[in-house]
Formats: sequence, structure tokens, C-alpha cells
Amino acid sequence: MKIGAIIICRYNSSRLPGKILKKINGKSILSHIIQRLQSLEDLQIIVATSIESTDQPIVEYCLENDLDYYRGSLYNVAERFKKAASTFDLDYAIRVNGDNLFIDLQAMKTMIEIAKTGEYDFISNVKNRTFPAGMSIEIVKHTFYERIFQNLDTDYYKEHVTIYLYENENCGEFYFHYNTKCPAAQGLKIAIDTKEDFQNAVEIVSKLKNGLEDYTLNEVVELIIQTDEK
Repeated sequence: MKIGAIIICRYNSSRLPGKILKKINGKSILSHIIQRLQSLEDLQIIVATSIESTDQPIVEYCLENDLDYYRGSLYNVAERFKKAASTFDLDYAIRVNGDNLFIDLQAMKTMIEIAKTGEYDFISNVKNRTFPAGMSIEIVKHTFYERIFQNLDTDYYKEHVTIYLYENENCGEFYFHYNTKCPAAQGLKIAIDTKEDFQNAVEIVSKLKNGLEDYTLNEVVELIIQTDEK
């Protein structure tokens, strides 16, 4: 079974231009995400950006670092995700957003093992937001996604790759993974959408004992709360 992580990103973000290549501790956000994912065994990593010229810096980064990448539609992100999975012949594709600097590796490992059973079409830790927004993990069976793709016929569904699945939970076999070890995480946000989000992320990283090399959900949540209380 071939499982891959597809990092969906663009360079020309309206609220924080160039955020995917902004640096924290000397490395770009994209570098940190990839390094975190590389600690998982047998996981192919693919950067999925657009064919627009504005995303050329991301392609140059991939070429310089010998990374697999796919270029597709800027606005039809669902199609870009699907075609990236198809191009690299994935059985399951993990959706990783480019604004998700922090990844809970333990949750991802658990969810990958669930995917490997082949029993589920969709495995997610997003429902009920028991994990912070910005630590989302969604794993989709590629053949299932190709089958339901024809239903993603609005701009809203095309932009939000998996929202249709949450609105139509009976369309496949779903498994929802919940955080039961750190209740304080529910409702928190750590996604990087704005300049303020980026500055908060820099502050959080500076206080992590091992930086972005090694951290736990509990450590990150504690620092998010401290930052929010300022």
C-alpha cells in the first residue's frame, strides 16, 4: 500500500504573501513541515502547488531540494489534490495544508496505521476540533476520492478539499480520530494565516524545548494558551 503526504501550498497568499517560504529558526515553513513528515517511515512527500507563475518560487525550492512536486489549478484545489495523488500512484493521500507548521506525529502515526487496514475511505482528526485548528490530519483513499470528485461541483467544494465529506458522512466508510489526552486543545488555533499568526508561531517555536525537531501536542497547546493570554 502506497501512502503519501500532499502538502497543498501557494506562494501568493493574500493575507500573508510568501508565507510558505518564510523562515523560522533559519528554515522555511515548508522545510519544517517536510522535515517533520520525513521522520515517518515509508511516507512519500509531494508538494502540490499551482501552475501560476506566482508559485514558481515553490517549484524552485522543490527543484533545489530534490523534492517531488505537482502543479495544478490554483483555484480548484480539490482537483490539484486528486491529480497529485493520481500522478504519484497513491493508494491513500494525506492532506497537509501549507499553513500547518505544527504536526502531531503521534496522531498521524495512529491514523496511518488505521488507513493501512484498508477498511476506511476517509480518516480525519478534524471533526469536533479536539485538536487545534492548524494541526489537521486528513487521509483519503484515492479511489474513493476519484469516485466522489464529480460531486465537488461548486467553487466552495473545489477550494475546500474535504468539506463535502463532512457534510455527507454517509457517502463512505469514515473514521474520526479524537484527542482524548489533552482536552485543553479543543477550540484552539495554530494555523498560520496572518502576520500575527506567524509572529505567534515564531514565539511558540522559540519556547519549545527542542524547537521544531521534537515536540508533543501537550507542549504546543500549553504555549498556544500562554500566547493567547497575552
